This record gives sequence, structure tokens and C-alpha cells, in this order.
Amino acid sequence: MLSSKVITSLRAGLSVSMAARSARSVHVAAAATSRLSRVAPLYRAGILPPVMFRSQFRGMAESIVKVPNMAESITEGTLTQWHKKVGDYVERDELIATIETDKVDIPVNSPESGVVLELFAEEGSTVTVGGNLFKVDNAGEKPAGESPPAPEAPKPAAAPAPVPTPAPAAAAPAAASAAPPPQPKSAPAPAPVVVSAPKPPPPPPSRAAVAPPSQSEYEEIPGIIPGSRTERRVKMNRMRMRIAERLKESQSTAASLTTFNEVDMSNLIDLRKKYGELVQEKYGIKFGYMSAFMKAATYALQQVPAVNARIENDQIVYHDYVDISVAVATPKGLVTPVVRNTEAMNMIQIESAMTQLAKKARDNAITIEDMTGGTFTVSNGGVFGSLMGTPIINQPQSAILGMHGTKERAVVVNGQVVAKPMMYIALTYDHRLIDGREAVTFLVKLKEVIEDPRRLLLEV
Repeated sequence: MLSSKVITSLRAGLSVSMAARSARSVHVAAAATSRLSRVAPLYRAGILPPVMFRSQFRGMAESIVKVPNMAESITEGTLTQWHKKVGDYVERDELIATIETDKVDIPVNSPESGVVLELFAEEGSTVTVGGNLFKVDNAGEKPAGESPPAPEAPKPAAAPAPVPTPAPAAAAPAAASAAPPPQPKSAPAPAPVVVSAPKPPPPPPSRAAVAPPSQSEYEEIPGIIPGSRTERRVKMNRMRMRIAERLKESQSTAASLTTFNEVDMSNLIDLRKKYGELVQEKYGIKFGYMSAFMKAATYALQQVPAVNARIENDQIVYHDYVDISVAVATPKGLVTPVVRNTEAMNMIQIESAMTQLAKKARDNAITIEDMTGGTFTVSNGGVFGSLMGTPIINQPQSAILGMHGTKERAVVVNGQVVAKPMMYIALTYDHRLIDGREAVTFLVKLKEVIEDPRRLLLEV
């Protein structure tokens, strides 16, 4: 057995070794930070090649960040933008890249703080979930040169500019109230200032004077012909390609048929005029037509459950709830966020939920969870001035309601021709599941409650 002196000596040696190793780590980190402050400006200026830049930091604490999981059904995306470049410092949870998928744009935040050492993908390239995205140095510190610039010192006030001598007519009132300064005896009397009238602008050249280029002038330049016949080619983004794929899939899968009806909007317009300001004051939202149509559609779906169902293999799935997808146009394409359980909501609650989802969609902040599901879709083409159209079913749903513009039209009421604000409504449905009777009944039920909104309160 070892004696107590030997054990004590070993413990002391181990402590010294650990202290030395810790000191070496601190020294390595300090040296790495010093190298970064010297090398990063050279790299940004293009003086130091990437290979030499990376070689300066070998042995430092590095970590490779993978492409994160985006959704259950999404395995790849297009890297649309890097928000940081090699040599930049990135904070923890700071946005570093944006990946475009066929549904939404996914922001990628850095899980670590440090200096970006390498980017494994270029903008516009395809990245797969779990693949290498970028490398970051965890030991790197934020360079001092990246601190916000100090505010500029206030500049001394400039000497006032000389005031131009006013015209005699403008100086006459002032001369009457103030005595003129004494003139030196040797100075001659100032000559009067003659203000000439401005010359009229030259007349514009007549149309006959400006002759268009002759055909012979164009013929002197090879390859140039009169008129503009340019073309541009732009690659389709993933969302647009996915929309095209799903719409074509819907046309190929469903036995689509569209039925129409028209709605007198008079009572709904009066309801909005009477209570719109009160709703705005109390709830802070605008009372629109969409919430009324979504509530009316919910009522009609409960009366005709087949319109709220879907086909799955050889079975019909009936939903005892109503989740309505709302078609929202965005700069990148059409998205359909879902307002869930509308059967348990009133019009104000539906309006509030729909307003929030529409704002998120227009701000490109919509998430995949916001668009998942949906048992029925409402599309309002009337906001763009549409008179009538046939919407396409949003698979795997079985029907979609199309709203259109409200127009004053002559209609017969009690034997009299009167002008009424009318809207055409359309229901495109999958004839494999829904027969014409169910489709027409659905539109009639919706028409009845829109023309008399009080029935929504009584649910009759």
C-alpha cells in the first residue's frame, strides 16, 4: 500500500497539472480571440482567402449546426437568404438564415453564440433536414470593431448666411418705420435697381416638330426592331410550385361540379352600418362580411353534414366539428390558414381570429400549424372585384364556398322592380361524395341566414 506521504504528493501533483491545463485553456482562448480580431477584418476585405481564414482557427471550440426539422411532411427546402457571412459574429437565437418550403418560410436561428466559420450551402440551393448548414466557433468573442458607432460630436454653428437685399417694393414699409443709416460723404448715391419682368418660357415644340425615328434609323442597328418585345424568366418559388401541384391534383382527383345562387345583402349591410362602429370601439376590430359568411357556412354545414365530410380510401369521414380554411392572397402565393371550431364561436370571435391569421399571412409570419387541417374552405374573390367564378376544391376537403362582389342589380320584389345589392355565391363540391341535392340545400341554407342574420342568433 502507498504511504500517506506518497498519496499527498500525488494529490499535489494532480492539482498542479489541472491548474496548468486550465491556465493553458485560458491562454488558448485568449490567443484565439486575439487572432480573430486581427484576421476577421482581412477576410472581410477580401485579402485573406477562406482556406487561410479557417486554418487560423483550427483547434478552437467549433460546432456544426444542422438544418432543423421544419414539419412532419417537409424533408427539404430552398435556402433563400443568409443573414450572416463568414467571419461575422452571431448571437444565440439570432436569425442567421431563411429556408423556403412549399408551405411557409422557415427562419433559422443560431443555437450558439460565436463567430461563423463556414457556410455549407449557397443561397438558392436545396438543403435537407439534418444536413450540415453552417459551422460556428463557440469560443469566439464579438470583435470590438462591431460595437455601435459613437454619436458624432455636435458641429459648431455655422455663421449666418448673408441676407439678400430685398426688392425696393418689399423694403418700402420697413424704411418708413426705421431711419436709414448715415451714408459716408464720399460714397456716391446708389443707382436705382431695375427689376425686369421674367421672360416668358419658350413655347413647347409642336407635335409636328418632333418626328418619330424613321424605319431607316432602326435598320442601321442590327438586331433592333421597332417596339419592345422583351421577356423575363423567373424561377417559381417552392410555394408556387406546391400550389400548382395541389390544384392540379385536386382537378385530377375530385369529380368537381359548381352550383350557384345569389344573395340579397341589404340586411347584412344595414347590420354592419348600424353596429360596425360599436364593434370597433369595444373589440378593436372591423366588422366585415367574412365573419358573417363563415358563421352562416358553419350553420349550413351542420345542417348538411356531407359537405363537411371527406373521402378517405373507401370510407367517408364525417366531422362533428367545423374548421374553416380561409383563402388569403400573399405576395408569394395563396395560403389557407384555418379558423378552428367555428361552431363554438360567434361572429366577433370569428372575425378576430380571422384578422389575426390574415395579418400573419401577409407579414410572412404564418406557421405550418396555422394551415394544418381544415374541413371546409371559404374564398372571397369579391375583394378583388370578381363577379362570378368557380373555385377549386382544397384537397382532401370535399367543398369550397366562393364569395364574389356585391353589385346593385334590378330584382323583382313583391311584383316591383327594385335595385338591390346582390352577390353571387358558388359552391364547388366533389360529386363523388356530395349530390346536387345536398349542394343546393347548403347554398339555400346559407342564403337564408345571410338575408336574415337574426336567424343565426336563433339557429333556425
